[in-house]
Amino acid sequence: MGIQTGNVKIGAKTATQKTDFKSGNEMAALAAKQIYYHLMGFYPITPSTEIAETIDAMYAEGQHHIKMIPAEGEHSAAGICYGASTAGGRVLNATSAQGLLYSLEQLPVQSGTRFPMVLNIVTRSINGPLDIRGDHSDLMFMLNTGWIILMARDPQAAYDMNIMAPRIGEHEDVRLPVAIAMDGFFTSHQKRRVEYFEKDEDVRAFVGPYRELQSAVTPERPLTIGPYMNDPDLINSKYQLHLAMEAAREVIPRVFAEFAELSGRSYPLVDSYRMEDAQSALFILNSAAETAREAVDGFREKGEAVGIVSPNVLRPFPVAGIQENLRAVSSLLIAERADCYGGNGGNLSFEVKAALHDLPENKTRCLTRIYGLGGRDFYVEDAEELLEQAVRARDEGEADGLKSFDYHGVTPGDPQLDLEPREEPIPEAESALGLIEVKVDPETGRLKVKTPGVREMTRIPRRIAPGHGACPGCGIFPNLNQFFKGIEGHVVVLFQTGCGMVVTTAYPYSSHRVTYIHNLFQNGGATLSGVVEMYRERQRRGEIPSEQQITFVMVSGDGGMDIGMGSALGAALRDHGMIIVEYDNEGYMNTGNQLSYSTPLGTRTTTSGIGPAEKGKSFQHKDMPQIMAATDIKYVATSVEGFGRDLVVKAAKAQWYANRGHLAYVKLLSVCPLSWRSKENLGTKVMRAAVDCNFFPLYEIEQGFTTINYDPETRKKKAALADWLNMMPRSRHMTTPEYAEEYRSLEDEVERRWQRLKARAESDRL
Repeated sequence: MGIQTGNVKIGAKTATQKTDFKSGNEMAALAAKQIYYHLMGFYPITPSTEIAETIDAMYAEGQHHIKMIPAEGEHSAAGICYGASTAGGRVLNATSAQGLLYSLEQLPVQSGTRFPMVLNIVTRSINGPLDIRGDHSDLMFMLNTGWIILMARDPQAAYDMNIMAPRIGEHEDVRLPVAIAMDGFFTSHQKRRVEYFEKDEDVRAFVGPYRELQSAVTPERPLTIGPYMNDPDLINSKYQLHLAMEAAREVIPRVFAEFAELSGRSYPLVDSYRMEDAQSALFILNSAAETAREAVDGFREKGEAVGIVSPNVLRPFPVAGIQENLRAVSSLLIAERADCYGGNGGNLSFEVKAALHDLPENKTRCLTRIYGLGGRDFYVEDAEELLEQAVRARDEGEADGLKSFDYHGVTPGDPQLDLEPREEPIPEAESALGLIEVKVDPETGRLKVKTPGVREMTRIPRRIAPGHGACPGCGIFPNLNQFFKGIEGHVVVLFQTGCGMVVTTAYPYSSHRVTYIHNLFQNGGATLSGVVEMYRERQRRGEIPSEQQITFVMVSGDGGMDIGMGSALGAALRDHGMIIVEYDNEGYMNTGNQLSYSTPLGTRTTTSGIGPAEKGKSFQHKDMPQIMAATDIKYVATSVEGFGRDLVVKAAKAQWYANRGHLAYVKLLSVCPLSWRSKENLGTKVMRAAVDCNFFPLYEIEQGFTTINYDPETRKKKAALADWLNMMPRSRHMTTPEYAEEYRSLEDEVERRWQRLKARAESDRL
């Protein structure tokens, strides 16, 4: 179906609307572009990432000039948004799941100081274990933040709610931030028939200009924002927040009504379906409420008076609308995509029951069912089963055997499932063969490593077994397998979230032959620090043999040293006995190739587009080895797979220091053919070209002294930066005349870092 247009009459004015097929993420981005926000601070996380990607793509084409700021993590993205809102302007963000939780402490600051903004929450399961699909477990953490929460059940609502949100939050009686929740993947990615306004001016006329009541950038009127408060000031401030939320109860329906006049689409505070005479009902949120309508129709055909109640607003909680719809209902099943563990119900169950309890005559029997966790599909058959239980609760009374609280859709485990390791654990006799010899040079105090021949090194066992699900040509596992060739003895690994983690641990299978731990991007360094120190303490207490030796390795990548840099630096400054290995594929590849701080200048990613108004990534790549070296740890190194014995030697040195109580850091450049768009059989050549052009020099910093391990100039193999860039379609544009300035800037920076590195290597004091 092609795009169609239609007109909506607004008094004497006509607003033209188009009909198309778009997803919820696309519609949220379109609304943002039409509203023309001043600024968006963001960080990629599935499944909300497409919103920022789409806004950036429109920016690259010159369709808007919203300032896009890629943060190094969701906590900082929330801080960017808060700071921008205090400076007086419209602000937007989008996040999901762990990203929402990571930013959570910032959100009450935003509402408590009364600075409006809009946040799209593309709802997703909270881990652990890790699951990237949709439920409402993240959304429930928003309930007590002081934010208005609107519910978008389909892509059309995602668009409409985004247009209404600034009008609501910026109202002079409200002045609160607004969150819009849509179901991850169900609403965010599925395309549906939608309508949207053809002219941006019609949207901007409805939203109106931003009304600046206070600003941090008005020197003639200085402000103190977020002061320290004692009793009774704080309770008075929170009471004002309460009054603002109560004012929103009056403002929201007025804005909804005005939008209905503009668009022809109406949104009551509480949406209901066939509730006019319902005796039993299903209370359910967002996309599942649409699915359940078909089940209700089927029950109605059989003569059962059933219906659906689903709020379009979650905060302020629409008590009156819920009471009005459920006043005469005999039985109600409250279906929730999140559990309040140990509370014998989900969060919404408590609030719905409280609303009904305030009706003295109400005797509705309420059941709660937790469903759809981790993105489990919700079909018409599921809705039929829930409605069946609601009807039973009405007709059969307390003796029907129905539990007041239970899960729906849980399946028993397979007793025949074999969870024993597919491969035997690596015995110490095989993992500590003594093939690698590490000695201290008596003259320099630094390490010398002797490795066996290639054939002999094949005896060293693989810590990561074959069978993972990485893309063809992925550089992660050649890098890691070669690194682990330099590590002897027992190993415990911690993987931060990323491609390397996801493709090796699809439950119930694992590619890891050693103990494996997963924690989030932002906290890997701290987590493994805790493991290391507990191990040492248990050895000190005699609970673990003192002669036992385990090497602890944290594996990071896919931008993990952006969001996780603070945790890594903390571990380095404390100098725990562990190794941090970073496979740097120069982007957030696990979420679809967004820019990271290690992405080279000018590179095309999904959040640094190429077009008339944008020329790829706008700032230089981060030098993480030098940042880690600045913490004065004992050993820092860079390497790539397939470069002789360089990586094996450096792994052995890192292990030597880690096993003597010091932190070591090794950075590996790791090819990603899918995102670099290079040929998957050219990984080794692409890596060598990066080294030969000095973009990724091979060196080590041991006890503060720098050694260049490979100098392409002295070996007469120095290549031009363009030779490397031209091997990757993601950056080939950098060698065209149009990008001459960006190319020179990147070339100058690469040369500056190389000359600085040479100066340090030549000095005995740097």
